[in-house]
Amino acid sequence: MNATKKYFAEALGTFSLVLFGCGAATIAGVSASGPSGLGLLGISFAFGLAVVVMAYAIGPVSGCHINPAISISMLVAGKLSLKDTVGYVIAQCIGAILAAGVLYILASEAFGFTMPEWGLGSNGWGEGYLGNYSMKAAFIAEFVFTFLFLMVIFGTTAKNASPLMAGLAIGLSLTLIHMVVIPITGTSVNPARSLGPAIFAGGKALSQLWLFFVAPIAGGIFAALVRKLFIED
Repeated sequence: MNATKKYFAEALGTFSLVLFGCGAATIAGVSASGPSGLGLLGISFAFGLAVVVMAYAIGPVSGCHINPAISISMLVAGKLSLKDTVGYVIAQCIGAILAAGVLYILASEAFGFTMPEWGLGSNGWGEGYLGNYSMKAAFIAEFVFTFLFLMVIFGTTAKNASPLMAGLAIGLSLTLIHMVVIPITGTSVNPARSLGPAIFAGGKALSQLWLFFVAPIAGGIFAALVRKLFIED
């Protein structure tokens, strides 16, 4: 597949993930002080279903990583070249930033809008953020659940797995992850997903962004290193 098409697909997929997921949280679902509207369950499904539909839409083009932690993990596992990894990550971050920009335009058109702390579905931790969990809890959650997410991805995309079910299984696993992790960090497991909203929200969302790069990428790399213990390629 032409590299430009693959990178465009990754940008489009990540754009859709952030717009659907963070849009559900911002417009219909949750604030830094707690869930409302759609609630935790609805937001969890918004992120998970976004992955499902994009997996079938762009999966044949790029594999539908739409997540730098996945692309870097695939690089470590020897399933993606360094060139494509760089191209994927850049495209994913661009797509996420563009989606957050669209979301900002939509949200700011509401009467009396002011950007809240951790606005636009930004990830975070600490006092004032959802369940008021510590940085330690945030790091552990993002590391462990990204690891589990990648183990699902490696298993469902292995040679002897059913490719038709991969998108559904991966999307449902992301839904489950959100059900647990939203109160802790708002759920990232995806550096690009965290980057887009943080750029527009600024403040604490931007200052805490580092954790949502380090922990998910570390969790993904760890999954790549241990996958051969469980998965036969």
